[in-house]
Amino acid sequence: MKTVYDVQQLLKKYGTIIYVGDRLADLELMEEEVKELYQAQLIDVKDYQMALLILRHEAQLEREKREKQGKQNLS
Repeated sequence: MKTVYDVQQLLKKYGTIIYVGDRLADLELMEEEVKELYQAQLIDVKDYQMALLILRHEAQLEREKREKQGKQNLS
Protein backbone atom coordinates (compact mmCIF):
# COMPACT_ATOMS: atom_id res chain seq x y z
CA MET A 1 0.00 0.00 0.00
CA LYS A 2 1.54 3.26 -1.15
CA THR A 3 -1.19 5.71 -2.14
CA VAL A 4 -4.60 6.98 -1.12
CA TYR A 5 -5.96 5.00 -4.05
CA ASP A 6 -4.57 1.83 -2.46
CA VAL A 7 -6.36 2.71 0.80
CA GLN A 8 -9.56 3.29 -1.17
CA GLN A 9 -9.19 -0.14 -2.74
CA LEU A 10 -8.70 -1.71 0.69
CA LEU A 11 -11.89 -0.05 1.94
CA LYS A 12 -13.74 -1.04 -1.23
CA LYS A 13 -12.85 -4.66 -0.54
CA TYR A 14 -14.94 -4.35 2.62
CA GLY A 15 -17.81 -2.55 0.90
CA THR A 16 -16.89 1.00 1.85
CA ILE A 17 -16.73 3.79 -0.70
CA ILE A 18 -16.20 7.31 0.61
CA TYR A 19 -16.74 10.43 -1.44
CA VAL A 20 -18.30 13.57 -0.03
CA GLY A 21 -16.64 16.03 -2.40
CA ASP A 22 -14.26 17.49 0.17
CA ARG A 23 -10.79 15.94 -0.01
CA LEU A 24 -9.94 16.57 3.64
CA ALA A 25 -13.28 15.21 4.85
CA ASP A 26 -12.84 12.16 2.62
CA LEU A 27 -9.42 11.46 4.13
CA GLU A 28 -10.70 11.84 7.69
CA LEU A 29 -13.65 9.53 7.04
CA MET A 30 -11.33 6.97 5.45
CA GLU A 31 -9.14 7.08 8.56
CA GLU A 32 -12.17 6.36 10.76
CA GLU A 33 -13.19 3.43 8.55
CA VAL A 34 -9.67 1.98 8.63
CA LYS A 35 -9.68 2.21 12.43
CA GLU A 36 -12.99 0.37 12.57
CA LEU A 37 -11.71 -2.38 10.27
CA TYR A 38 -8.66 -2.81 12.47
CA GLN A 39 -10.68 -2.86 15.69
CA ALA A 40 -12.93 -5.50 14.13
CA GLN A 41 -9.74 -7.46 13.35
CA LEU A 42 -10.47 -7.47 9.63
CA ILE A 43 -7.10 -5.98 8.64
CA ASP A 44 -3.68 -6.66 10.07
CA VAL A 45 -1.53 -4.20 11.98
CA LYS A 46 0.80 -3.60 9.01
CA ASP A 47 -2.04 -2.53 6.70
CA TYR A 48 -3.58 -0.47 9.50
CA GLN A 49 -0.38 1.44 10.21
CA MET A 50 0.43 2.01 6.54
CA ALA A 51 -3.10 3.21 5.76
CA LEU A 52 -3.01 5.66 8.67
CA LEU A 53 0.40 6.95 7.63
CA ILE A 54 -0.78 7.53 4.05
CA LEU A 55 -4.06 9.18 5.06
CA ARG A 56 -2.52 11.43 7.69
CA HIS A 57 0.25 12.51 5.31
CA GLU A 58 -2.26 13.37 2.58
CA ALA A 59 -4.48 15.20 5.09
CA GLN A 60 -1.49 17.30 6.20
CA LEU A 61 -0.66 18.16 2.59
CA GLU A 62 -4.29 19.18 2.02
CA ARG A 63 -4.29 21.39 5.13
CA GLU A 64 -1.06 23.08 4.00
CA LYS A 65 -2.51 23.61 0.53
CA ARG A 66 -5.65 25.20 1.98
CA GLU A 67 -3.59 27.39 4.32
CA LYS A 68 -1.47 28.58 1.39
CA GLN A 69 -4.58 29.33 -0.68
CA GLY A 70 -6.10 31.22 2.23
CA LYS A 71 -3.03 33.42 2.54
CA GLN A 72 -3.04 34.11 -1.19
CA ASN A 73 -6.69 35.15 -1.04
CA LEU A 74 -5.88 37.68 1.67
CA SER A 75 -3.32 39.49 -0.46
